[in-house]
Amino acid sequence: MKVIEKRYLLPFILVTSLFLLWGIANNMTDTLLSAFKRIMSMSDAQTSLIQFAFYGSYFCFALPAALYIRKYSYKSGVILGLALYAAGAILFFPAAKTASYAFYLVAIYIMAGGCSVLETTANPYIMAMGSPQTATRRLNVAQSFNPLGSITGILLSQYFILSELSSASATERASMSADQLSAMQAHELGAVTGTYMTLGFVLLAIMVAMLLVKMPEGGGSADDAESEGMIASTMSSFRRLFRNKKYIWGVVAQFFYVGAQIGVWSFTIRLVMKELGILEAKAATLYLVSIICFSAARFVFTWAMKYVQPSKLLAYAAAADIVLTALVVCCGGTGWLCVVCLVGVSFFMSLMFPTIYGIALCDVENEDAGGKAGDAKIGASGLIMAILGGAVLTPLQGILSDAAGINISYLVPLVCFAVVLAYAMTAAKD
Repeated sequence: MKVIEKRYLLPFILVTSLFLLWGIANNMTDTLLSAFKRIMSMSDAQTSLIQFAFYGSYFCFALPAALYIRKYSYKSGVILGLALYAAGAILFFPAAKTASYAFYLVAIYIMAGGCSVLETTANPYIMAMGSPQTATRRLNVAQSFNPLGSITGILLSQYFILSELSSASATERASMSADQLSAMQAHELGAVTGTYMTLGFVLLAIMVAMLLVKMPEGGGSADDAESEGMIASTMSSFRRLFRNKKYIWGVVAQFFYVGAQIGVWSFTIRLVMKELGILEAKAATLYLVSIICFSAARFVFTWAMKYVQPSKLLAYAAAADIVLTALVVCCGGTGWLCVVCLVGVSFFMSLMFPTIYGIALCDVENEDAGGKAGDAKIGASGLIMAILGGAVLTPLQGILSDAAGINISYLVPLVCFAVVLAYAMTAAKD
């Protein structure tokens, strides 16, 4: 059975390109924690507000996005997502002019809202492009391009943002005159702003191109919405979803997985700097290696799903990450040993998001299992809202880092991987 049918090939390619675009935003944003820590002499807890704004926005926009595409179309969702993503990136310009951290957080919130709309739209669309039996593999193929966007985002950040940061420490900055410090920060914030604004204008060009391309509307439930009423139809979907234990626990597992992923990557640069005694720009190279391993592993695991049940692969990967994260916690000060374990964590994380997503949504439209056509759009919003884990758990890891050290803070993702393992083992029994 083909993973991608010929009739869906062009739509599949176009929608898959969106996975790359939000990958750029996700991982450029991860590097901003290290950038703002240097530029504004912040604590780990303060810089983690970047992730609170980014992934908190995912939570807030996901359900409205699902209702929007349910009423209109997948293409409408794509256009709305690109518009918000571009607007947020361009708002970095006034944020730099005011040198306001709060303004940057607002811009990040709007940009992430666009990414949330794109994810809520693209994931169920990809799963709907063919047989339900190959939906999880198809989603893994599409998600394989997300890390390529992540690599692009890291490279952009490394060469256009982190390389422009002064090596002056917080103590040295505190001893500077107001004019000296202002000039230095203006240059550093200019590097951040210029990179994001350029991305914003590229997104506007892509949005125009998407407007001109004829795309299939995609299995919407507009007829159901018109006959029952949008609110009644949505509430019916929620009731059916809440009765689906695999879906509900999938949302819980996704919350903890995303908390683990964002925590691991948000503090990777900081941990590498500590373990190897290097600055941000060089440490970003090791972060890039992590993402390359993540990307390569996505293809490996997608191939392995031809022979091994996805839930079992998920269990093996979660168990491996529990061991590797425990070593990161215990091996502080060992240099390369700790860094290699951290890179290994990224390798085994690679299949988790799309596999949890696919397992959770696989039966939600199956009438024999109590589902109904159209439930996947609402179900998708719940799984995207679970990205709130990145907003809630990353600040917790930042607080623990400030209090007990950055290695100890990796206890937070360790607990998260344990939750993923429990879900995988339960799903494997079904």
